Amino acid sequence: QVQLVESGGGLVQAGGSLRLTCAASGVIAGIYTMGWFRQAPGEEREFVAAISGSGERTFYADAVKARFTISRDNTRDTVWLQMNSLEPEDTAVYYCAARWNGGSRSDSNQYSDWGQGTQVTVSS
Repeated sequence: QVQLVESGGGLVQAGGSLRLTCAASGVIAGIYTMGWFRQAPGEEREFVAAISGSGERTFYADAVKARFTISRDNTRDTVWLQMNSLEPEDTAVYYCAARWNGGSRSDSNQYSDWGQGTQVTVSS
């Protein structure tokens, strides 16, 4: 098990950028996948992006592809989500999560460890 703490959220105008950080209390090098999810008020939690254990493979939801970039540094036990060209529809609480085993990387049920979330608000 690993403790995850997100930071970097805030209020930004449409078209702006934010960089979210997920700091792990333990070693994440062995974690199969790290992911970012988001949840808007009244909506289900949805997949945003994921990155393989080595960092060589990345995966994105269609809604954020080409705008968001996920990265990780296992030596620093940290994962980032760079968000560019933000839109009001990106407004949500963003969560970092860790997956130790296989299964669908876009399925939140496959992730066992979660952070507390960080609020991202994009104004029009």
